[in-house]
Order: sequence, then C-alpha cells, then structure tokens
Amino acid sequence: MGELNCRNLTLGYEGTALVKDLNFEVNRGDYLCIIGENGAGKSTLMRTILRLQKPMAGEITFGDGVLENEIGYLPQQTVVQRDFPASVQEVVLSGCQGRLGKRPFYSREDKKRAAENMERLGISDLAKRCYRELSGGQQQRVLLARALCATERMLLLDEPVSGLDPNVTIEMYELIQKLNREGITVIMISHDIVSAVRYADHILHLGTDVFYGTTEEYKNSDQGRRYLEGGEKSA
Repeated sequence: MGELNCRNLTLGYEGTALVKDLNFEVNRGDYLCIIGENGAGKSTLMRTILRLQKPMAGEITFGDGVLENEIGYLPQQTVVQRDFPASVQEVVLSGCQGRLGKRPFYSREDKKRAAENMERLGISDLAKRCYRELSGGQQQRVLLARALCATERMLLLDEPVSGLDPNVTIEMYELIQKLNREGITVIMISHDIVSAVRYADHILHLGTDVFYGTTEEYKNSDQGRRYLEGGEKSA
C-alpha cells in the first residue's frame, strides 16, 4: 500500500460531481503534480486529502506508516495572510501545533525542529523579522519551513509559486525538488504544465479526460502532447 491511496473517488460540492471514479496511488518519495483547468477539482481533491471536505463517493486512505497529522500543508496565500503580524520564528514554530497534544507550550524539541527547518531553507537570519515585512519569496520559504515542522514524510503544496517573479519561482521549484530528493513525498497543485513535467515524476491531469501516470507517460500521451505543444494551456 502506498502512502496515499485514492479509490473510486468522486469529488464535488452541493451535489455536483467534478471528478468521478478517480483512482491513483502515491508512494514514498514520489513527486506528484496535479494539473488541469480551473474548476476541474484540483483544490477540492487537496481539501479532501486533508480531511477538510468529504468525498461524494469512494475513499482516501493513508498507508506505509503515514499518519493524518503528519502531513505538511502550504496553502495558497491570501492578502490577509501576507499581512500577518508575527515574527518568522513564531510562524515557523506554529507548524509544530499538531505535536502539542495536551501540552500548553512548545517543547525544546519543537523549538529545535523549527530552528533546523529555518536553517534548512536558508531563513535563519530572518527569525526575528516580522513576517509581513518580507518579500513574497521569503514568505513562501517561511511557510514551507512551517509545513516541514509538521512532517518529515509528505508535503501538500497548493500553487506554491503563485505571484512570485520568475527568478524566485525557479528557486522555489528547485528547493521543493531538493526536499523531494531528501525523501519527502510531494503532492503539488500547479497551473504550470511545463514546470510540472520538468520537476515531477508523476502527473495527475484533471479535466474532461483524466490522466494519471508517470511524467514520461504523460509527455507521450495525446493529452500531454496537446497541452505541452501549446495547443491548449492549463488555466
């Protein structure tokens, strides 16, 4: 059994199905990009994986020792979130909340984990800075460090490069790839098909026709060629 298993999944809301009979499996160390048009069900799938929404049918299960509270999540940022008045250290440390249990305070181990992840992402020098004063790229690194405080197994990323300039976008993609090569499973929603096939090893394309397979299989499929050759673009 993989770390994440989706079986006969139907997703939607208010009685309207967006995706029907979806089946796929994510194994340890995979890098899966979820792509497709607006309204195809990408964010709905991610919310369902996170147990924020129930499927209309089918099930999502975790295996290979992954626990539901061991998933790191980096959501799309809103304007309000970008203006959050807390220090970088406080934001990163908040990723350890799932580990608190009945403890009222963060432990020495929690603080060590936060410090290690800030070092890992090259933001230790920003620890005392106010989060809202940072650039977009710096804020994304902070949120990624926060997500890593929750997990050493699986990261769920929803458009992690949205709104970033091209150079910072490349840096973020390369950072995510580095984390994946260190053994962290990555599941990422992306509108950038070209970058998706460059970095990911598996593709899930939602839409009128659903594709799931390796990146090479996707590039050689009719659907993949149609999008990659510029005939259509993922919205």
